[in-house]
Amino acid sequence: MKKILNFSFLFYLLSIGVSSAQNNKITINVILDAEIHELKIQQEIVFHNNTNTTLDTIYLHNWADGYKNKNTPLSKRLIENYDRNLHFSKEKFRGFSDIKNISINYSSVAWRTTKKAIDIIEISLKNSLKPKDSIIISATYTVKIPSDRFTKYGRSNNAYNLRYWYLVPAFQDNDWKLMSNLDMDDLLMELSDYNITFKIPNNYNLNSGLSTTITKDENNKIYHLIGKNRIDIELNINKQNDFEVFNTDNISIKTNLNSDKLNTGVKTNILNREIAFIEKYLGKYPHEKLLINKITYSKNPVYGLNQLPSFLRPFSDVFEWDIKMFKALTEKYLNNAIIVNKRQDSWLIDGLQSYLMMEYVEENYPEMKATGNISKIWGLRKFNFTQLKFNDKYPLVYQFAARKNVDQPLNMRADSLSNFNRKIVNKYKAGIGLRYLNEFLKDDIVPSTVKQFYKENTLKFTHSNTFKDLVLNKTNKDLSWFFGDYIESKKKIDYTISEVEILKDSVAVTIKNKRDISAPIALYGIKNKAILFKKWIPGIDSIKTVVIPKNGFDKVSLNYEYLYPELNLRDNWRSLDKKLFNRPLQLKFLRDIEDPYYNQLYYTPIYKYNYYDGLQLGVSLGNKTILNKNFIYKISPYYGTKSKNLVGSFSTIYRHILKNKNSKIDKYYFGVSGSSFHYAPGLAYRSFSPYAGIQFKRKKLRDVGGRSIFINYVNIKRDFDPNAIDQNPEANKYSVFNIGYSYSKPNIIEDLRYTANLELANKFSKATVDLRYRLLTDKNRQFDFRFYTGVFLNNKTTSDYFNFGLTHQTDYLFRLNYLGRSEGSGFFSQQYITNEGGFKSSLQKNYANQWLSSFNVSVGIWRWAELYNDIGFVKSKGDPLYFAYENGVRLNFIHEIMEVYFPLYSNNGWETGQPNYSSKIRFVLTINPKKIINFVKRGYY
Repeated sequence: MKKILNFSFLFYLLSIGVSSAQNNKITINVILDAEIHELKIQQEIVFHNNTNTTLDTIYLHNWADGYKNKNTPLSKRLIENYDRNLHFSKEKFRGFSDIKNISINYSSVAWRTTKKAIDIIEISLKNSLKPKDSIIISATYTVKIPSDRFTKYGRSNNAYNLRYWYLVPAFQDNDWKLMSNLDMDDLLMELSDYNITFKIPNNYNLNSGLSTTITKDENNKIYHLIGKNRIDIELNINKQNDFEVFNTDNISIKTNLNSDKLNTGVKTNILNREIAFIEKYLGKYPHEKLLINKITYSKNPVYGLNQLPSFLRPFSDVFEWDIKMFKALTEKYLNNAIIVNKRQDSWLIDGLQSYLMMEYVEENYPEMKATGNISKIWGLRKFNFTQLKFNDKYPLVYQFAARKNVDQPLNMRADSLSNFNRKIVNKYKAGIGLRYLNEFLKDDIVPSTVKQFYKENTLKFTHSNTFKDLVLNKTNKDLSWFFGDYIESKKKIDYTISEVEILKDSVAVTIKNKRDISAPIALYGIKNKAILFKKWIPGIDSIKTVVIPKNGFDKVSLNYEYLYPELNLRDNWRSLDKKLFNRPLQLKFLRDIEDPYYNQLYYTPIYKYNYYDGLQLGVSLGNKTILNKNFIYKISPYYGTKSKNLVGSFSTIYRHILKNKNSKIDKYYFGVSGSSFHYAPGLAYRSFSPYAGIQFKRKKLRDVGGRSIFINYVNIKRDFDPNAIDQNPEANKYSVFNIGYSYSKPNIIEDLRYTANLELANKFSKATVDLRYRLLTDKNRQFDFRFYTGVFLNNKTTSDYFNFGLTHQTDYLFRLNYLGRSEGSGFFSQQYITNEGGFKSSLQKNYANQWLSSFNVSVGIWRWAELYNDIGFVKSKGDPLYFAYENGVRLNFIHEIMEVYFPLYSNNGWETGQPNYSSKIRFVLTINPKKIINFVKRGYY
């Protein structure tokens, strides 16, 4: 093997003198040990200093070491994504590199990992490397291949999918571009010429995108791989070779993104069409072979395609495979041909892929709906979302993020983006932006510039600013709005037609800019959904009246074709006919996406349950759609099948998101809510509560949780119970003013939350603090700690109704979702909601009219089984301090959603030995859809 290396590098050294190319030359000799999942590697790199500065230090990326332990940047990144697999992985599933030796020009050198990242190697040179000079870096090392459960790359039962598996020199562009493995598949590499010899057992096959020859010995296959001007060598090694080779007109494509429902001829024709399309918009692929691993698609799928039920067969087999392959093909095509720093400058490459996707669908499937054949199903075809065209999803998804104020600038570093934005929203916005720019500039300026950019930068390192300069050289129009606000900020486009005046032979349209970005807008004249007039208007700072000729249209509209992403389309049109309402009322079944031409009222069948009203059947009436609105109202009347009464609730809320990016406040809100349900047999309560609050910004959108200040005034009226032994008039009608502050940071390893409250009422005032801390230990066991303290500032009440509760709380503000809130025995009395004292056992002393403090602790012992221990201090006027304690077993299946508590020992003694032990078991069961959705979406946005 050493002779092969020396011969190879003798050839390289000779070629250096006769070639002007300064590619790095990388020779790798590898042996796969499939028994222990290791690669034994000897590697040599002819490294060229292509900079204008003298180098004293060289850096190598060693991304295989990212899987080594829980402290690597990769493990920490996955934790941010609420993925704890690598953090708690057993050693046998991890991966690492074991470096035996590194030498420079065949002389051993010292090396070290950088302080911040274990997967970056720093080598101090004994002799400085001058510009245009080169050195030979040699390394002998072993790579333990990790399980593919972490990033999809690695080992599975019968295959190895290898990416970033070898040492590679860091990129230099004025400075070293050092980056750790964050499962973003974005390592910036220098163009290199590869010569790889890979020995694998005879029962395996190797697939690559390189020129390949194969030899054999008694027990092994030896693959000789050659690639010039390459940046990323991705390999697949498997026992059952599921890769197909398609020899298209210009490229040989090897892929395991297969479809058993299409024959080879159909798939070859599709690939020829795809390649021809890409070549028309970009140009020729710079290599003869292209490897497309199905992992490429699975990590960046066509969202919305696989999320629909497969049994409905929403898309044809041809379309489904075509669009999947085109998505993966364009990703590999662009990333292998254009070298950009995707961690710092990803918007253009991402935008080009989305732009190509939109253009490809528009050309080949112009009538395709986003929901496919579901749009034809009776009962569903009436919904607006089923009638969206396939390309309409791009602006809709951006609008979804913008309305929630979770969008981020296109030029933000990719590792600072939320997963939702990095994988979907920013890619869509960038693609829409290129289409927007093309429509505004006309004359095929954008398509021609894209092709020129690709041609001039193929196999070169470049920046998005290069594309910007090419565009600006082809037009005199002001594009500062695009390359400025659209790319560099999260400012939202939002115009409205504030007034229309019909003149003798023309129409005066007054357009108002509701936001702080002055972008061009498209004005239309519409009749019967046909476009009779269209004009582009340069950006408007505040308000402008545009006079257009009459042309037979009866409506004027902005952004009718949805050519650019806009925050709100509901006020984008005006009828020229004199009508009382510009947008008539439309009653719609179930929630849908907005129709900008109607004021929509949605009605939805709903149900609830509590022990006193029984199963409650009703209908919800409101204006809430899939997209957020500033003002939302909802009325939810129910009929209680047990109480035989009408019950229900209503709510209104107005939210205002602040535009100032420097503000620490994200949004403020205010509203009114109310409800009426039964709290005991035959007894109802009615609540009415105006409220308001301020929500602060997160420091980073990747951070979870938040901070808020809230105030509300709750007015409660309860039916009088004439049969009650102890009458309590003060509990039948009362009002409470509440102000509080809450903080939460529910990371997957450490979860910290606390709330401070002040309540003021006619006969009492109290202050409370509720602090909760949850930790997953190194052994993946949960430690849960809660501290609660509450103190009356004054208390003139005469009953326990407003007192602090150690075990059972009265919930006098009716905020907790109790199924049987007044039950003293039976199944519903065993429901547990962590509140106030947080005890599970019923003790002698439950209420405190002076102060109460408690500590609730649980420690994991095996999977979801935990031991809990609680202590509390209960103090009432005239009574001695009561010390409470208990312990037991907690089955924490889904934290705060589904749990069961089995008391063991308390002030009562051994709970297990007392009569009716089953009645002492407590359970947590959350059926609140919002809480469940928030649990599922953690780490995404």
